[in-house]
Amino acid sequence: MSMSVAVAAVTFDRPRELAVLLNAINRQTSPVRSICLVDSGTVPAKDVAEEHSNVDYVRSEANLGGAGGFSLAILKAVASGADWIWMMDDDAEPGDPECLATLLREAESRGLDAVVPLVAAPGHPDRLSFFFRLDGKVTHDRAEVEKLGFLPDDGHFFNGALIRSDVFFKVGLPDMRLFIRGDEVDFTIRLRKAGIRFGTVTTTAITHPHAFAETKHVLGARWHVIVPETAFKRYYYYRNRGYLIRRHFRVKSLVADVGGYLGYFLRRGDFRGLADWFRAFSTGLRGKGFAPLKDQKF
Repeated sequence: MSMSVAVAAVTFDRPRELAVLLNAINRQTSPVRSICLVDSGTVPAKDVAEEHSNVDYVRSEANLGGAGGFSLAILKAVASGADWIWMMDDDAEPGDPECLATLLREAESRGLDAVVPLVAAPGHPDRLSFFFRLDGKVTHDRAEVEKLGFLPDDGHFFNGALIRSDVFFKVGLPDMRLFIRGDEVDFTIRLRKAGIRFGTVTTTAITHPHAFAETKHVLGARWHVIVPETAFKRYYYYRNRGYLIRRHFRVKSLVADVGGYLGYFLRRGDFRGLADWFRAFSTGLRGKGFAPLKDQKF
C-alpha cells in the first residue's frame, strides 16, 4: 500500500523562489496529494499558487513567522488525511526528482517516523548549508557527512523533513512563540524526548540558502557561536536560545553560550554587540519578550 504525502510549505515575499519550489515538488517521481501553502507576505502570491491545481492556498494577514506559518500549514496538511507531511520553506528546492521517493524508501527501510535529507548550499554542491558536528568538530563538508550514510537522532528541521502525520499528535506543532530561529531546535528536542525515531539520510538532498557567515569560531572548529547578520534575526536567535535553555534545562548550552559569546565579543572589543546579546539572551532566560510582530521580513 503506497503512503500518501502532503506538503506543508510557507512563503513570505519570494514569488520567484516559490514558483521554482512548486514546480520541483510537482516534478517528483513520487506524487504528493496536496501542497498546503501558508502565505504571510506583504504581497500575496496567490497567482503563483494558482498555477498548480494541487495547491491549498491559505492567506494570512498576520505575519506568523516561520513557526506559526508551519504550524498552520501542518494542520492543513494533516487534515487532508495524508500519511506523511513534507516540510518546505519557499527558498528550498528538492535536489532531484527522486528526493521524496528516496526519503520514503529510507523511512520505511529504517523504521523511521521522521527523515531529513542533507541541505546543500545553492551554487556550492560540495558544501552543506548547515553544519554537522562530527567527532567534536563542526563541518560543512558534504563528502565528509555523506560517507556516514545515515546519522541517527540528528537532522536540520524543518526544510525537507518528511514526518509521519501522527508524530504531531505526540509532540505537538512548532512553537509559534519562537517566531523564527529556534523553533526547529525546540521541535528536535521534543522528538528526542518523545522517543521518535528520526535521522538524516545522506543519499538525497535539498538546496537552501546557507548561513556560512553566521558561524563564528571561538576556539578552532570545536567551539563556535552563531551571530546572525541582521539585528532582527540576532535578537530572535539570542532570545530563543535563552528561552530554550530555560524550557529544556540545557545546562551545557548555558555554559557554552555564556562562555562563547563573552569570548567572541570581548575579543573583538564589541561591547555593543555583547550588550545586545545579553539583553536578548536574558529576556529569553526569564521567559519574557513574547509578542506578535507586524511587517517584519525574515
